Amino acid sequence: MPKWPLSPGRVRAARQSARVTVATAAGFYSALYVLDQPVVAVYALFTPIALGVLSPIPGGGRDRARTILFALPAAVALTALGTALAVTTASAVAGMLVIGFAISFVSAYGPAAAGVVPGLLLFYVLACFPPYEPDTLPQRLCGLLAGVALLVLCELLLLPAPSVQPYRARIADALDLAAGSALAFARGHRHAPERARRLREEGLGLRLSQAPPASRPTGAGRTDRGLAQAGSATRRVLNQLARMAERPDSATAADPPSEELLRGVADGCAATAGALRGARAVPAPESLEEMVADFVAVRGQPSGTGLGADAKAPQRLLEFRSGLLVAADSALTAQAAVAVAIGGRRDSAGLPPEQFWYAKPSTTRLLVLRLTGNLTLRSVLFQNAVRTALGLGAARAVAGALDLSHGFWVLLAVLTLGRTTAGATWSTVRSAAVGTLVGALVAGVLIYEAGGHVEVYAAVLVPAMFVAFAVGPIAGPAWAQGLFTLVVSAVFSQLATADWRLAETRLLDVLAGCTIGLLCGVLAWPAGAHAEVRRGVADVLRCAGPLVRDTVSAVVHASGASGPSGASGDSPPRRRAAEEALQLTRHRLRIAEGAYAQYRTEGDRGAADSGPDWHLALNCVSHAVVGSHWLPRLAYGPAPPEAVRWANESAGRLAAAMDSAAAFPPDGVRAAPVPLPHEVVVAAPAAVLPELVDVDTWLRTLAAELTAIGGSGPDGPSPATRGDGSPSAGGRDATAGEGG
Repeated sequence: MPKWPLSPGRVRAARQSARVTVATAAGFYSALYVLDQPVVAVYALFTPIALGVLSPIPGGGRDRARTILFALPAAVALTALGTALAVTTASAVAGMLVIGFAISFVSAYGPAAAGVVPGLLLFYVLACFPPYEPDTLPQRLCGLLAGVALLVLCELLLLPAPSVQPYRARIADALDLAAGSALAFARGHRHAPERARRLREEGLGLRLSQAPPASRPTGAGRTDRGLAQAGSATRRVLNQLARMAERPDSATAADPPSEELLRGVADGCAATAGALRGARAVPAPESLEEMVADFVAVRGQPSGTGLGADAKAPQRLLEFRSGLLVAADSALTAQAAVAVAIGGRRDSAGLPPEQFWYAKPSTTRLLVLRLTGNLTLRSVLFQNAVRTALGLGAARAVAGALDLSHGFWVLLAVLTLGRTTAGATWSTVRSAAVGTLVGALVAGVLIYEAGGHVEVYAAVLVPAMFVAFAVGPIAGPAWAQGLFTLVVSAVFSQLATADWRLAETRLLDVLAGCTIGLLCGVLAWPAGAHAEVRRGVADVLRCAGPLVRDTVSAVVHASGASGPSGASGDSPPRRRAAEEALQLTRHRLRIAEGAYAQYRTEGDRGAADSGPDWHLALNCVSHAVVGSHWLPRLAYGPAPPEAVRWANESAGRLAAAMDSAAAFPPDGVRAAPVPLPHEVVVAAPAAVLPELVDVDTWLRTLAAELTAIGGSGPDGPSPATRGDGSPSAGGRDATAGEGG
């Protein structure tokens, strides 16, 4: 065996192997040698393997035990259904197609559901093979229940996996840092590069990719959606405060309205953090909402302290206040999202209802929306479910048509070796074939030398299982298949008299499964998520262009609004067009994000691979969605004609650039919105000037991100800042969703 240095991942694999080995051995040996029930023994053996090895269930010991118990009713139902449908090959194949798709598609509900999918499929696979013996169903279920009980006990008592820090605790820590920073800024301690670095690092820690799978709020329910939105909003608070800390002192002179709002942001963040830790009741967002509304009402007025004598000082003050409003709006969004997630609130207070569309629908409705939103050929979840169903159905048909004595192994090979791309599948099955060949040779020698001495197989089984379950997950498919071949040979040699041909049968069945899996990988979406992320990002960029144009039009043609607590007063047709564009963009964004998430799991793709920056493209569209929620609500009157012309021209340029960027690779795309002319700033009414500054900085932010997607943009400031270092505005928080 190769020598691997000790690491936390390998320690976890060894501990999990110990738990599964103890549960498997206890159930198998007791049923076979004490009760003399071979059927019970088979299911008591494969149940811990299905739910403990084949299923990557996330979380600590208690979390894993809870997930296993939740999966028990489905496992019982699938075992009963497989037993009934094994009456003919046709019925078994039809059931495999339907059940394979349905169970695989359940992974859309989140990491816990996705983790148990392979194990649940194994229960149907194991039960649907001949001989057709419905009278053995009670024994099968007894073995299944025994295996679940033993595995749950081992998860709880035998070297239990440590608990995982919940995502809400990460949000609480980040909000505490935001509260301390906002309070320091209110007291005048603003230019602090070291504090900015800490804020950005804490914000990066809120990325879902940085959280353990068990703690990621990716489920379809209200709590997960609320926590995901709270995490996104909190990260925006941290990033905006970091930009404020990076500003030179001359750009952040004392400004009483800003200082008052900063204190309100600090109080709101601290209160929300306490609620997330359970130390206090969930605060209502109305208090901070009123402070934001008061700030919006006066942000166009000049400061009594002044920012300098140059002509652009009023505009810089507006840019600073607009940036502060971004942070305050984000803190308000985080507070409202937490109120929905853990406080049971079913409305969005005075915030845009579309931001919290998930607050009112029932849990059942949210689950249905998650599934129906992925019922499209463009969804990688749908593609994976179809690929899995076709592979398992074909394997069952081949095993039945050829009357393979251990056809179960064919399906198990398809289930464990299938990958989402043809290249990855070929690499996996090639290694698995070599490993199985070597394992079959070793197993053949073992069976030949041991002859009919069952005690030899019984002695070999436990150490073989421990090594297979500990080494297989970290050493690759060759080791996994080779060691598992030795395990199953030792198992079936105890159930019935066997000769060396058992190892030969294992090899041929695995090769048949590899062939079927490879064919499915070649014929069904062979490029995996690469083609879909390319198409998905292109589609969402095309949707975002009209969204930008409609949003800007709604802002500059507004007939009056009442701030964040009110609704935009622009004409219904314009607002309706913006809402339709927003809904379509949100849907496309969800599909593109799903494709990108899988894309990052395929092969050896890392964060620094070449090609377009897909993640930046998704961020660009997300920022467009975010701004479309808030900008129309902050418009206090129609802009003068020259400002309308500027806004429409600038938004039109950006929309055209988004359409051009959709033709990947987007080399040469240069998004350059028209800068806000100084004469427009001078001529604009005081009530309208803030909304023009918001539009300008929003378009600049989107343009900078769009230009950088191809990786060939010009050197310049970060997309999050303007050329003068001032923070971007117009970026209000929202989350993409399936509907609203």
